[in-house]
Amino acid sequence: MRNHQQEPEVPQIPEMDSGEKRLNELGYKQELRREMTLFKTLAISFSTMTLFTGITPLYGSSLQYAGPASLVWGWVVVSFFTWFVGIAMAEICSSFPTTGSLYFWAAHLAGPRWGPFASWCCAWLETIGLIAGIGTQAYAGSQTMQSIILLCTGTNKDGGYLAPKWLFLCMYIALTLIWAFLNTFALEVIAFIDIISIWWQDFLSNYLCILKKIFFPAVSITAKLGIILTFGYNPFFRSLEGRGADKNGPIAILSSIGIISIFGWAYILALTFSIQDFGYLYDPTNETAGTFVPAQILYDAFHGRYHSATGAIILLFIIWGSFFFGGLSITTSAARVVYALSRDKGIPFSSIWRKVHPKHKVPSNAVWLCAAICILLGLPILKVNVVFTAITSICTIGWVGGYAVPIFARMVMAEKNFKPGPFYLGKARRPICLVAFLWICYTCSVFLLPTYYPITWNTFNYAPVALGVGLGLIMFWWMLDARKWFKGPVRNIDGQNGKV
Repeated sequence: MRNHQQEPEVPQIPEMDSGEKRLNELGYKQELRREMTLFKTLAISFSTMTLFTGITPLYGSSLQYAGPASLVWGWVVVSFFTWFVGIAMAEICSSFPTTGSLYFWAAHLAGPRWGPFASWCCAWLETIGLIAGIGTQAYAGSQTMQSIILLCTGTNKDGGYLAPKWLFLCMYIALTLIWAFLNTFALEVIAFIDIISIWWQDFLSNYLCILKKIFFPAVSITAKLGIILTFGYNPFFRSLEGRGADKNGPIAILSSIGIISIFGWAYILALTFSIQDFGYLYDPTNETAGTFVPAQILYDAFHGRYHSATGAIILLFIIWGSFFFGGLSITTSAARVVYALSRDKGIPFSSIWRKVHPKHKVPSNAVWLCAAICILLGLPILKVNVVFTAITSICTIGWVGGYAVPIFARMVMAEKNFKPGPFYLGKARRPICLVAFLWICYTCSVFLLPTYYPITWNTFNYAPVALGVGLGLIMFWWMLDARKWFKGPVRNIDGQNGKV
């Protein structure tokens, strides 16, 4: 009888996608999981951009100092110029599908001479911006919860409970810790939660767009438009973890901007159309103690029609959910940037922050570092009244300012030195990059200005001071020591033989 021996099975090597192949060409091995589909990538990108969480907490101050006309049409102007930034970044993302994207892009686009310095500036701007971004979501989420508690226990006029500063700070810290805890799990958990975020925010957007029909049957739309147009004016990426990142990254960026542009404008219109008494919104004796303008708008709308605050409470909880999802996603982004910079030895004690969880393949140490710094940023809540303004300014200047470095480098570099990805602008890249760069410079300068008048110690925007000190120390570190050893992104694949 013939003995047939079974042939040993040959292990199947998973097929390398285009994004990972391009990553290897750039000198990087794949360390984090690449399990993100296009839809999951879009979900995290959309959630990070925080549609309602970006508008809601700033709505009151913007309405007071710019007026409805500037607020409504200002969104259109901002959306228009944001497209230039998005298109410029989409082209770069397509060519460099790697984590820590901004500072990695800056290093390669600026060339061997200026690359390390460009990378250093961009990395720290992005790190500061994203960590401050966690703080903005935690503060605004706490502010919304404060209003929910107040309306659930009555109102400011009926003995409702307004959370004191110490409790407000506790809510701020609790949100930060929850986001850090969730981010220590596998990325697919975060992606699933962010998919829920899309439907959550889509429901909120559709619900708000019908407010004017529910609440104001006696007020004509023409009259409302007249108020908006004539009111007086006062002073005013985690692409590494996605499959096919060189294609999906640009799609996610541009799709998110399109969604944000449309739904954001609809949200602003819905809130503005729902205003009944402009001056009453800021009255410290009103039902919400003048602490949160959107909460008062919603209370007036529901109570005026149904003589109950229940609808306003439900809607505020939905808005709070958007803050929760936004903070969770920004924590994910911040940790990835800290991880990437630590991988390249650009942060003190880098060996600690670059560690990846052996099971979940996430940079858990970097997550908790971001959470700790965010909590420290929130401690002045106990004594200072303009913490949110300062944190928001720091977030915007750092986050958006970081875009300026790779965009400027892409604009001035020789085209022969650029290897395009699937999304390529060709000859249009210079004018698009120029408009994007100038818009970023304008945006950053605006956020350095005071936001309240008259200027006092309680209303002073201390963001310029905080940024000046922080960035000054970072530049001093560069001149004194870091320029001698920091060379930008460190390759972890031998370019000659492809070995790690």
